[in-house]
Amino acid sequence: MTVLETKQLTKIYGGKNESNITHALNGINIKVESGEFIGIMGPSGSGKTTLLNILGGIDKPSSGNIKIMDKNIEALSKDELATFRRKNLGFIFQDFNLMDSLTLKENVMLPMVLDKIKPPIMEEKAKEIMEFFEIYDIRDKYPYNVSGGQMQRTAASRALVNNPAVVLADEPTGNLDSKSSNNVMSCFCKMNEQRNSTIIMVTHDTFAASFCKRIIFIKDGSINIEIVRKGDRQKFFNEILDCQAVIGGGMTNI
Repeated sequence: MTVLETKQLTKIYGGKNESNITHALNGINIKVESGEFIGIMGPSGSGKTTLLNILGGIDKPSSGNIKIMDKNIEALSKDELATFRRKNLGFIFQDFNLMDSLTLKENVMLPMVLDKIKPPIMEEKAKEIMEFFEIYDIRDKYPYNVSGGQMQRTAASRALVNNPAVVLADEPTGNLDSKSSNNVMSCFCKMNEQRNSTIIMVTHDTFAASFCKRIIFIKDGSINIEIVRKGDRQKFFNEILDCQAVIGGGMTNI
């Protein structure tokens, strides 16, 4: 089942003067099937974050079409888009975006509060997802009292609590040390394999990307290379490094 598809997606920044125009995206075509775990990589300024922002309805394309669950999201009104995003998309950011004034459990429950879910159901769903990510025992702690890895697992719990069609992750390991990065990416695999979560992750980190099943490399706003994981993670890691060497971009070691 196709859960997300883009056709000839473009994004242009700048004014009427041609010399001031920047083509951030140039006719991007992507099809994402249910249960895929996709990484988006590319050099700085390649357009990968712009693409993720447009897929998440945070930004609008200059032209082209985006369908998520057969809904043209660029055609939705502001209020319709807000409701659609809350019900169908989960977001995980580099800086966690947790509210310091709320406990971890309260942060996880926030999307359900906005949807006016009954308290007993919220409690049950929060418990289930936090146990899945092995953070239920610290549910009453505040974000500033836990580690970066635990904050990111809380963010993942919040992203999944409403069973979204697609989870969008923006550099989820960017603020983590190597041990926490490994734990968080293992959780992403668990999300994908045990809950059949569809994940699209922007990353510059080769280690994080090696957990994905498919990598789309973007350069100068266009899809440059696409690879699918066929062997083990180490083999895929090396393949990613080879692709990065061809198109440019930062590399990290496994």
